[in-house]
Amino acid sequence: MPTTNIIPSDWWRWSDSQPVIIKPLLGGLTNLNYLISVNHELFVLRKNSAISEALNLNRSAEAKALSRADEAGLCAPLIYYDDQHQYMVSRYLGDKTWSVSIDHNLSLLAELLRGIHQLPGIDADLNVENKISCYWQAIDAQAAFTRELKSLDSAVRTHITSAKALNSGLVLCHNDLLASNLIINDKDKLYAIDWEYAAMSDPFYELAVIIEGNALNAKQQQSLLTRYLRRPISTLDWQRLYHWQIIYGYLCVLWYAVQYSNGAMPNIVSEIHRQILAIKALAAKDA
Repeated sequence: MPTTNIIPSDWWRWSDSQPVIIKPLLGGLTNLNYLISVNHELFVLRKNSAISEALNLNRSAEAKALSRADEAGLCAPLIYYDDQHQYMVSRYLGDKTWSVSIDHNLSLLAELLRGIHQLPGIDADLNVENKISCYWQAIDAQAAFTRELKSLDSAVRTHITSAKALNSGLVLCHNDLLASNLIINDKDKLYAIDWEYAAMSDPFYELAVIIEGNALNAKQQQSLLTRYLRRPISTLDWQRLYHWQIIYGYLCVLWYAVQYSNGAMPNIVSEIHRQILAIKALAAKDA
């Protein structure tokens, strides 16, 4: 495979021999990932998205969060993150991803979550209003879905106010713990990869991301929350989660709208309409 424009020109900063590309790695929606070999060791080269700014990605915050997670052994061991935030290199952990269908995996995830949320903080908060504003600036005002999407904005902001009122403090969160970002090694240890949305957040936002992003059913939600909280789940816990589920759903559909508007996902309109309907259905329920 040709290395032109793939292997960074400053590879010598983190390797004593020129890396060899083995193959592209599939699954990522934002960045380009490649499995590479250096002196017979396997690494992952991630080239950051060209529309990182439109997606409101804070690469500096990611680098800081990765450093903390790396020290605690919670992420793929970090080899290099370039100063210009164009790419990063980490050790390859394999391709066995976390699956919600295995009950034991909920215990592993709850343990990983507790470890992440105990990491030292970073100087970057999840500012939901700012993220929404940034997304809207990058969305095509003439797109077929824009008017319907905009109609959700007022209701979602009510949920933001309610979620903030229930917040008991911010912790460092990964904020994108989908199955594709969770790798299990052959010793049954779980790691989180792709920390580009990392920020100081309400831990219940993190839980909402996991529940909505991985389509956990009611029993699985109960199990994850109980194992994470290590106490019975209260009514306020469920209310707090509910508000964040709606907020996360809105952020997700805005993210897809940005991808569509920037030409990265031209065939995503039907999925955007589906997500809008899902948010409306969830918002129609009582917490």
